[in-house]
Amino acid sequence: MSGHSKWSTIKHAKGIADAKRGQLFTKFIKEISIAAKMGGGDPNSNPRLRTAIAKAKAASMPKDNIERAIKKGTGELGATTYEELVYEGYAAGGVAVLVEVLTDNKNRAAANVRNIFSKNGGNLGTTGSVSRMFDRKGIIEYDAEKVSEDEVMEVALEAGADDIVNEDGVITVSTDPSAFAEVLEVLQGKEWETLSAGVNMVPQAYTSVDADTAKKVAKLLNKLEEDDDVQNVYSTVEYPDDFDPDAE
Repeated sequence: MSGHSKWSTIKHAKGIADAKRGQLFTKFIKEISIAAKMGGGDPNSNPRLRTAIAKAKAASMPKDNIERAIKKGTGELGATTYEELVYEGYAAGGVAVLVEVLTDNKNRAAANVRNIFSKNGGNLGTTGSVSRMFDRKGIIEYDAEKVSEDEVMEVALEAGADDIVNEDGVITVSTDPSAFAEVLEVLQGKEWETLSAGVNMVPQAYTSVDADTAKKVAKLLNKLEEDDDVQNVYSTVEYPDDFDPDAE
């Protein structure tokens, strides 16, 4: 989630466009490749790779794509070197924004992120200025109309989840990052359709904004998400109830 409303998450997950899906798969390929490069190609002995594969599978990424990404990371298909970077800043209305980047060109990524912030009413902050406002958690989401909350709760808690919340039509399972892959694997065994699954940075508190500010924030977040080097975007924004950030 990138600070979008729960309603938007459901809408986005129900009708994800091909272009967006392709973009998502590209991000998973990079994530799997860097995990395989750092810890080897065996998910059983590489927790980071196991988590990356679990996320890709939850988004219905084909097995062949996953295997190719692992081979890319281990050098079997010619290695690409990616660097991990984190940028911290603020959008309009004092909304905190955290940007995780995986790039093969650090200078290009830095220039693009800086540009997007400055052209869309935001500003970059210093390291640590924003990250302290977030906690890292495993998050797995389901559409409450399609899945029974009681069933999810029973299975998830037994598998080692920390909490289950049903809010705005979304059932959210949260886990410790170290337990995420294991919990997701057990839940996937039930063949329930996931809306999203990942180890995310979750805000400790949210920043409410009015409709005009919401438009500016959504534009900045959407531009960041569209950038090829940007892997994840997190923010503290709480949009007005009737606001659709994907329409911006």
